[in-house]
Amino acid sequence: MGSLPVANVQALAAASRDVPERYIRPEAGAHPGFADCGVDIPVIDFSRFLDPDSSRDESSKLHLACQNWGFFQLINHTVPKEVIEKMKLDVREFFQLPLEEKRQLAQVTGDVQGYGQLFVVSKDQKLDWADVLYLNTQPAPERCLRFWPTQPLTFRAALDNYSAELKNLADRLLEIMAKNLELNPDVVTDKFKVGIQSIRFNYYPPCPQADKVLGFSQHSDADLITLVLQVNQVQGLQIKRSGEWFPVMPLPGAFIVNVGDIFEVNPPLSSSCAPTSVILLRICNLLQKI
Repeated sequence: MGSLPVANVQALAAASRDVPERYIRPEAGAHPGFADCGVDIPVIDFSRFLDPDSSRDESSKLHLACQNWGFFQLINHTVPKEVIEKMKLDVREFFQLPLEEKRQLAQVTGDVQGYGQLFVVSKDQKLDWADVLYLNTQPAPERCLRFWPTQPLTFRAALDNYSAELKNLADRLLEIMAKNLELNPDVVTDKFKVGIQSIRFNYYPPCPQADKVLGFSQHSDADLITLVLQVNQVQGLQIKRSGEWFPVMPLPGAFIVNVGDIFEVNPPLSSSCAPTSVILLRICNLLQKI
């Protein structure tokens, strides 16, 4: 498993105003537009789970979000703001490093970890307008430090703190979701504990022909849950629900949470309350997002 090596998108963007043919995506220009933009994805307030007077109502709200959307924004969560901001800062600095320095972390044959682009399996396939740094982060024995940046100097420590906080948050969130499905929480959390937490940093360079490319092709996530954090508030993520596309307007400090395929199709998790399938699409914007 791994990706074929391809050109660095950030370098392509800096070198020419012409987008190479492999990145031209006809479906980007043929996008049908959005559903009612007055309809927002659900917002879940994590702090309400910690209050006995509001936890039941917020759990019900979460259950409906998973059942009807499979997608929600999580506010007032437990990940400290300083941990998030430090990770954002170091990620920005990493992607601004000289190309030759980033290439020292390039993906190798048979491994998706490292710097490059994911899911490139053919020399003829269309490519996404994005550069990616993909790392296994939890549990610690699954880490391959050969791919962990040493520049900026604080990157590894920042990622270690960030990944630990994400695991704690995900554990608690999965426990609540399991209870909503009338399952023993261990049924879900045990699967999470034996799995691997991976973090993917996506960089979308400014594109001279942004209406012709996709930052990330439409897809569904194959894991239990995905927590998405944007460095800035530039809108680009879209979800397809009931045949219509909805833009996701990220709230400051929020995690955008997607219920993954494993949660939906795994037999011990199956029930009439299983989450709705959601297809994700990220349109490339003129401003970077990570």
